[in-house]
Formats: sequence, structure tokens, C-alpha cells
Amino acid sequence: MKKIAVFCGSSLGFSNVYKNDAIQLGNYFALNKISLVYGGGKIGMMGVLADTMLKKNGKVIGVIPGLLRHEEVAHARISEMIVTKTMSDRKVTISKLVDGYIALPGGFGTLDEIFEALTLSQLGIEQKPVGILNTNGFFNHLIKQLNVMVTEGYLKKSNKKMLIIASTVEELIIKMDAYTAPKITKVINKVVS
Repeated sequence: MKKIAVFCGSSLGFSNVYKNDAIQLGNYFALNKISLVYGGGKIGMMGVLADTMLKKNGKVIGVIPGLLRHEEVAHARISEMIVTKTMSDRKVTISKLVDGYIALPGGFGTLDEIFEALTLSQLGIEQKPVGILNTNGFFNHLIKQLNVMVTEGYLKKSNKKMLIIASTVEELIIKMDAYTAPKITKVINKVVS
């Protein structure tokens, strides 16, 4: 993987453990010549991740919708900034750029983007690894919810396995490098009038 999208919060959260894992991920990317593609922000987890990579001369590509580009949000020192018209355009642009996706702790936007990546995989539109760095058990309740969805018949076990989960950066990247997308059988339903 040469370029990985990382979705994470525009806040730092209440514990330094999250910030420390963002730093660790940024250092790993820079050391291993993996380019970061992210939301383009300079605040919160996004800012920490980008700043860490820039200190190590890593390549950082931001993709930001025009409505969020104002000075308080957009990172001014990254390698490249791509401005899109809408949030939806941002997702498409990121998808075209990357070889995989990682979620760090974050809020609604983080979940939205990682689940969109999983949905594209489930539909066979993409075959890229999708992982979460489960720092401090941050995603434990989400993982439990996915298990409920399997138990109740709303998510196939094979689709749940598309989400790669690890609690360390190294473990996550190793699992993502070894990922093989499942074979998708497409069912076409005919509309009967």
C-alpha cells in the first residue's frame, strides 16, 4: 500500500492515548514511505497526524470541501491540498487516490467515511482493505454492534470480516497488507411488471 486514507476526529478527545497512536501511525507511514490522504484539517487528531508526518518529511495529501477550507480548519503546510465542491465529491476523490482505509477515534464523520468504504467493499465496487485502530478499546461497542447485526441477520459474517481490527499500528498494517477481498457474487433482480 502506497497511499492510505485515514479518517479521524477533528478533536483530540480526553485521553492522550489517542493522540499518541496518531503520532505512532504518522511516524510509521513516514518511515515506510506511505502517503497519507486525509480530510485536510490542521486541528485535532487530523492535525496531529499530518504534523507528525511533515516533521518526518512524509507526503500528506488533504482532500477538503470548499465549505471547510477557511483558515481555522485547513492545514496550510501539507504536501498537496485538493479542494472539492461537496463532501460527497471528497469521498469519491479519496477513493480514487488510495489503496486502503484506516479509522482512528473520531465522531460521526469518521464513522460515515469508514462505513462508506465498507459498503463499497460489500458491493464489490472496491476491494481495498478497511481497518480500524482500536486504541484503548475505543471501537469495542461498535464491534459488538456489528456482532448484533450478524446475529439478527442484517450483516453477513463474511462482510463483517471485511473490517480489519487491530490495537497496534504494526498489527493493523500487517493485517491490511495480507488482506484479500472476498469474492462477491452479484445478484441481479429482474423487475416484473
